[in-house]
Amino acid sequence: MKKNTYKSQKRANLFTYIAQFLQRKGFFSEDFPMKYLPYVLYIFFLGILYVGNTHYYEKVIRKITQLEEEVEDLRVDFTTLKADYMFASKQSEVAKRVASREIYESTQPPHKIKLHQRDD
Repeated sequence: MKKNTYKSQKRANLFTYIAQFLQRKGFFSEDFPMKYLPYVLYIFFLGILYVGNTHYYEKVIRKITQLEEEVEDLRVDFTTLKADYMFASKQSEVAKRVASREIYESTQPPHKIKLHQRDD
């Protein structure tokens, strides 16, 4: 009987696939030059900031548009309520509303009150 032995198998990960791809295409004859790594990371960081800033900008624009629509709706409501209030506060409309309580407009003009000054 043969003795069981352990075979070590290297599992391929993402970096080995990238290295194989770059070697097949001839980008790098050897490994990736490490002196370029800080520049690549810096450009990657700027790209992440750019994408994040774009998403934030679009979110703010959507919020501004939504608030503008809400302000327009509130402005229309205010104008309508103000017009209704002005109509309801006219003298003829007030007279109609209080007629049910038997309060009517006076037909006589108001009396003018005169103060007499004393000559002291």
